[in-house]
Amino acid sequence: MADSVKVELGRRYRFAASHRLHNARFSEAENDRIYGKCNNPYGHGHNYILEVSVSGPVDPATGMIANLSDLDGFVEREVLEPFDHQSLNEDVAAFRKTVPTTENLCMEIYQRLKVFPKAKLERVRVQETTNNSFEYAGENSEGQRL
Repeated sequence: MADSVKVELGRRYRFAASHRLHNARFSEAENDRIYGKCNNPYGHGHNYILEVSVSGPVDPATGMIANLSDLDGFVEREVLEPFDHQSLNEDVAAFRKTVPTTENLCMEIYQRLKVFPKAKLERVRVQETTNNSFEYAGENSEGQRL
């Protein structure tokens, strides 16, 4: 019976990173209008909270859908090590030409985690501030973002 039950697991992680919201294709005035104080040339930082949700059948032998240490190690390698205490604009290749908004950060993290081999990634949620959070669940079979 346990192997036919699908369960979803949520796990929370924390990392700190800085970014500057700036698009080189826009004028300074346009960047200021769109991004406001987040366009500060020196950047600014956030203490992000990342929530990862994975699902799968419950293994009858272990009683788990995925071993937490496997998930933790994977998230550490794929997200926390490359992002924690980094400048997203300067230190993360994905954001050298893409504005590191938290929407884009959320999608980048999803892309990095979707290959977790032990369970299916359902979605990622990134909390930037107490007022702002973003969630991404990938794309459907037609390539439309969910």
